[in-house]
Amino acid sequence: MVEGHIQNKLVIPLGLQSTSSRVFPWGAVGDQRTETENYHFLQRSPWVGEKVKTVLVLQIAPQRAPAGPRGSSLPCSSSVPVPARRAKGGARGRARRVSGTRRLLGDAHGLVSALMRRLAARGAAGDAGEVAPPAADSTDCAPGRSPSPCRLIDLCAIWDAGVFLPAAVAAAWKGAPSGVPRRRLNEAETLSSVQKAQLQRLEAARPRGPGSGDRGPVPRMARQQPPPWVHAAILFSLLSLSTAIEIPMDPSIQNELSQPPTITKQSVKDHIVDPRDNILIECEAKGNPAPSFHWTRNSRFFNIAKDPRVSMRRRSGTLVIDFRSGGRPEEYEGEYQCFARNKFGTALSNRIRLQVSKSPLWPKENLDPVVVQEGAPLTLQCNPPPGLPSPVIFWMSSSMEPITQDKRVSQGHNGDLYFSNVMLQDMQTDYSCNARFHFTHTIQQKNPFNLKVLTNHPYNDSSLRNHPDMYSARGVAERTPSFMYPQGTASSQMVLRGMDLLLECIASGVPTPDIAWYKKGGDLPSDKAKLENFNKALRITNVSEEDSGEYFCLASNKMGSIRHTISVRVKAAPYWLDEPKNLILAPGEDGRLVCRANGNPKPTVQWMVNGEPLQSAPPNPNREVAGDTIIFRDTQISSRAVYQCNTSNEHGYLLANAFVSVLDVPPRMLSPRNQLIRVILYNRTRLDCPFFGSPIPTLRWFKNGQGSNLDGGNYHVYENGSLEIKMIRKEDQGIYTCVATNILGKAENQVRLEVKDPTRIYRMPEDQVAQRGTTVQLECRVKHDPSLKLTVSWLKDDEPLYIGNRMKKEEDSLTIFGVAERDQGSYTCVASTELDQDLAKAYLTVLADQATPTNRLAALPKGRPDRPRDLELTDLAERSVRLTWIPGDDNNSPITDYVVQFEEDQFQPGVWHDHSKFPGSVNSAVLQLSPYVNYQFRVIAINEVGSSHPSLPSERYRTSGAPPESNPSDVKGEGTRKNNMEITWTPMNATSAFGPNLRYIVKWRRRETRETWNNVTVWGSRYVVGQTPVYVPYEIRVQAENDFGKGPEPDTVIGYSGEDYPRAAPTDVKIRVLNSTAISLQWNRVYSDTVQGQLREYRAYYWRESSLLKNLWVSQKRQQAGFPGDRLRGVVSRLFPYSNYKLEMVVVNGRGDGPRSETKEFTTPEGVPSAPRRFRVRQPNLETINLEWDHPEHPNGILIGYTLKYVAFNGTKVGKQIVENFSPNQTKFTVQRADPVSRYRFSLSARTQVGSGEAVTEESPAPPNEAPDEQSIWNVTVLPNSKWANITWKHNFGPGTDFVVEYIDSNHTKKTVPVKAQAQPIQLTDLYPGMTYTLRVYSRDNEGISSTVITFMTSTAYTNNQADIATQGWFIGLMCAIALLVLILLIVCFIKRSRGGKYPVREKKDVPLGPEDPKEEDGSFDYSDEDNKPLQGSQTSLDGTIKQQESDDSLVDYGEGGEGQFNEDGSFIGQYTVKKDKEETEGNESSEATSPVNAIYSLA
Repeated sequence: MVEGHIQNKLVIPLGLQSTSSRVFPWGAVGDQRTETENYHFLQRSPWVGEKVKTVLVLQIAPQRAPAGPRGSSLPCSSSVPVPARRAKGGARGRARRVSGTRRLLGDAHGLVSALMRRLAARGAAGDAGEVAPPAADSTDCAPGRSPSPCRLIDLCAIWDAGVFLPAAVAAAWKGAPSGVPRRRLNEAETLSSVQKAQLQRLEAARPRGPGSGDRGPVPRMARQQPPPWVHAAILFSLLSLSTAIEIPMDPSIQNELSQPPTITKQSVKDHIVDPRDNILIECEAKGNPAPSFHWTRNSRFFNIAKDPRVSMRRRSGTLVIDFRSGGRPEEYEGEYQCFARNKFGTALSNRIRLQVSKSPLWPKENLDPVVVQEGAPLTLQCNPPPGLPSPVIFWMSSSMEPITQDKRVSQGHNGDLYFSNVMLQDMQTDYSCNARFHFTHTIQQKNPFNLKVLTNHPYNDSSLRNHPDMYSARGVAERTPSFMYPQGTASSQMVLRGMDLLLECIASGVPTPDIAWYKKGGDLPSDKAKLENFNKALRITNVSEEDSGEYFCLASNKMGSIRHTISVRVKAAPYWLDEPKNLILAPGEDGRLVCRANGNPKPTVQWMVNGEPLQSAPPNPNREVAGDTIIFRDTQISSRAVYQCNTSNEHGYLLANAFVSVLDVPPRMLSPRNQLIRVILYNRTRLDCPFFGSPIPTLRWFKNGQGSNLDGGNYHVYENGSLEIKMIRKEDQGIYTCVATNILGKAENQVRLEVKDPTRIYRMPEDQVAQRGTTVQLECRVKHDPSLKLTVSWLKDDEPLYIGNRMKKEEDSLTIFGVAERDQGSYTCVASTELDQDLAKAYLTVLADQATPTNRLAALPKGRPDRPRDLELTDLAERSVRLTWIPGDDNNSPITDYVVQFEEDQFQPGVWHDHSKFPGSVNSAVLQLSPYVNYQFRVIAINEVGSSHPSLPSERYRTSGAPPESNPSDVKGEGTRKNNMEITWTPMNATSAFGPNLRYIVKWRRRETRETWNNVTVWGSRYVVGQTPVYVPYEIRVQAENDFGKGPEPDTVIGYSGEDYPRAAPTDVKIRVLNSTAISLQWNRVYSDTVQGQLREYRAYYWRESSLLKNLWVSQKRQQAGFPGDRLRGVVSRLFPYSNYKLEMVVVNGRGDGPRSETKEFTTPEGVPSAPRRFRVRQPNLETINLEWDHPEHPNGILIGYTLKYVAFNGTKVGKQIVENFSPNQTKFTVQRADPVSRYRFSLSARTQVGSGEAVTEESPAPPNEAPDEQSIWNVTVLPNSKWANITWKHNFGPGTDFVVEYIDSNHTKKTVPVKAQAQPIQLTDLYPGMTYTLRVYSRDNEGISSTVITFMTSTAYTNNQADIATQGWFIGLMCAIALLVLILLIVCFIKRSRGGKYPVREKKDVPLGPEDPKEEDGSFDYSDEDNKPLQGSQTSLDGTIKQQESDDSLVDYGEGGEGQFNEDGSFIGQYTVKKDKEETEGNESSEATSPVNAIYSLA
């Protein structure tokens, strides 16, 4: 099969004015330039069996009048007139929607589409003969009678078979027998009203010229028309759909336009309601006219009128189901859907599944004590009753104390309580599981578990809890970890996209294992991953597809480790990729609705219209369904409807409404009429003209009611209609008219623009130095626009100045009488109008009174010079001018320099640049100037104090223009894509432009070829050359040009087109292992033509596949090593020993990596291990030293043992080194000390067959009483009593050294006591009983030498002469009575509790139990969080009622939400609240029962 390539050209005249400039997706059209766009489509020729790729070149070009006399036969390149006719029946023509820059695109596409339809129809008809030219009296193109000028469309490229078809086919076609029928275009066929209106607008915009009124007769087309498949292909390639109209938010327009209904508010899909409340199912919609509503329940019509409990809110579709008169909410469960309808369509809500919240009772059960051996794992199962929604689980004791949780004891996600190992102290409480049901406001409590722990160490000695080896001290055998949840070594979990993924691993073992989480083949997502429950749970929020994979948790203690792998699969309910949007079109416009969603599995798409399946809807010839897209063509008013898209899979569904509304609205203006805009000269401004219409109107701006459309140059029209004037000048003042036009009419508005002079301070306040008591005047003279109100204010030190009695503010100055020191500071004059402001600042220095000096000049203060004045320009020449000025006062410091600055008003108006610098002895200088610059000069004087204020500007002087004398610098050519080259340069500034309209001639051609130079003229600083080969050198030249001529011949710069990815990989890659951590690579270079760019480097990608050690997890993260330049070998280092690696090589250029080479595998040999981890030295007594360590993090081979070297030392004396070798499994060693004084230095390293690895060094701690070598204080001892304490310490200072004892009480009161060295012990006598103190001792001469800070507490005070209350008879009797009452109360509570029951939290009243109250056997109690009033304490009376008293404890929001929460360790935060709704309390009273257990809850 041979592939052919055809290029076709279709020329569409736009008749653009030469001053206009429009932006198209394919480039700019205007200024008589031609732009093109290619349309590609693939067809199979029915004649020769070739696959023909047709490229249609759509060319937008200025219209030209054909040459030749009337009646002559024009050549094929001439144009054929196409008449414009009114719509049939006199109906208004339809116009395609065009807006801003899209308008011409719509015109061109509309004309081409109409033309292609005509050609296709004609080809299908196949009729013969020629059509006669129009009659002389034709109203279309008859000379002299042309109510609307002829439209010209160049059809030569379409008709020419030699262009459309391959050469062989074209020749066969052209050589067909003469009997083959030939015909020309029938200009009598009609365009649609849309195309006619467009052609009329295009013709109206076309410039007139000689010969434009008489174009002669229509030429005949001496060509046979191409076959219909060509027309069909062109028609398909030119199909374009417009976007929707946007309705402005103006309420008057919103209320005026008719719209189909839109759902604005609805209940959630899964709607769970409280059974005690009325049911509310929301459905709100808007539309014009206002929509009506109806509902379905379980896909059947729901007749609201038949159910007295159900009502619908006024002007709303919201359902209200009222149970105040009785009824069961469960009867109304089901699936509801709301329909909002008006005469233009029907919108649907989601299918709302209504469910009533449930809180079932806990199964009644008697729990036997749980017997467990100390150190064994234990799981206490909760098994809460299933609720809707699921309850929140938390564990407490029966006395309502929270269960302390840590890494040993914690609650799992399923609600069970896990003990990694049971300790004896776990018997001290019982364990009760509590379930909180959110909607019913109840907490149900399960009967508590009681533990019985069997132990070898029956005494629960609290001192052993912090023992470093607590388990062995209690006789508990250590064991390796094992998983309690989940079971086994692997499991799987599925999660939906967007939800939270919770992975959990709970392990048992002694000691308690640590849990760590990893992901195979990558890292955990740091931005989404969070560890919870003491690292036992991994939560990943907002899961996406990349979070799928294998995760594993590693549980480890010193006895070993174990891991569990969890395979995570991420599925997805449907989610939007392209949600259908409301489509508002004009009559005759095209549009489309797109409903594109994704999910896993892939969701299916179902379309509906007005709530009915699209298949059962009446047929619509203007509508076409293509999968997830509905295409509308030539829409009419009758096309209005609401479409629903339902996309669903097994995990859920999405339902979206989108209406199609067709509007036919003439243009209207949205802004107030005849606005006045005032703007300051040389500023930028924007004139707004908001408008609306359908079809979208075309907006044009005119000035003073005449002239052409304003766009380009100093004007820029935005797509929303705003006109921006980039720099306001005096001549821009006037009345601007914006005219919006569509086929239904036009509307206009006017904006009056006034240009005001800027506010300028031309005589600024100057810095002054004044003697105290004198008078100072600060000048501030302002020039402003007289039509604006001027306000002059003063600031002092950037704060508003208060004008007191000593100050006088005049129109052009500020006078200060009797200057004082407080007047010193900066003074700012602010001159402002309602449009702008200017400010100037000066500094006032006030000198104190002083004696008159003998040398008056020497005493005068120096200041900055005054500004030069009276600037004058003389000796005016073409390239130079003489500037003369009068120096200002030097203020007692000679002027050293003058700086001349200039400003030009074309490129950077208002910005001053340094021109030249002259010595302070001159006041006249000749300035060299550049051509075509409108200069203005000012002078600044400089002395040793500083710079003066700039002088007032001189008058302007414009030099004559000239061709540029230089070209832009920094010319570069670099590719930004593989098929282009971007040419950039640094633009020239104002002084090098030398003339108006500075532009650049850019030339380029392939290097080392004889092709001609390509060139283009550019006004910016970059140009992109397209369709270039990959990475070829180009010769580039950029030459400056203005209206006076071209600059000098530019230098040639070499640039390169864009790079593409390399096409080849390095071959014959060889690997040689150098040592355990490095390899040597060697490869063959690739051919230079396959690099497709500049060779940056050869790059090796390598990763550690596995370790040769079993069960050692390794990271498979890919690493890379680069070898810059054209090298053939390199070394990869920093590898892990004793590992399997894989490696790939690529070629890298500026675009990126090329293809990968064949994967190579290699193995690194065994190496030396890393240092042992966590080397610990402990000294339990003076006879032994215990050493412990962990295995190296990186064994780098098979460990064969450990080497320990240690040596005793005492000061400078060092003993003999001792070497011990251990087996690889030994991680402990005990050293017997030779004497109690010496210290030991230990060095430990691990060994493999290769040798010993890095050693870790530690020293044994110093003995408690050993004096350090340097001066220090240690061994501080405190013996406290109630009001005093004795202090002693040790030190190595010399005799007579003074010390300070510093102590601070718990109120942060610090006190110090100075002490002599010989005065130990000292006594602190001003202490308070029961107070905690911190104390330290430091040297009085050097506070940096201090003891450690110790803490002690004084004992509580007592009085010996007081009688012991415990021996008094009345006290003993009282205690016995209280004990008897408590015993009776406990017996009653125990009886009540053993019966079970549901215990309510009641209001502040005594309510006796009624006969209708049910038995309290569900083990729950009610609570409410409807008001934040805390439940008061309960006190049980003899008749069983509960009297409430004040208490701060409650259980509202137990476990989640509201104010009450649990910490991670299970501690409780929150309060009970009671319901104040009397009606609700009385309604629930029949289901409640009182119980004394509430008193315990409130006291807990």
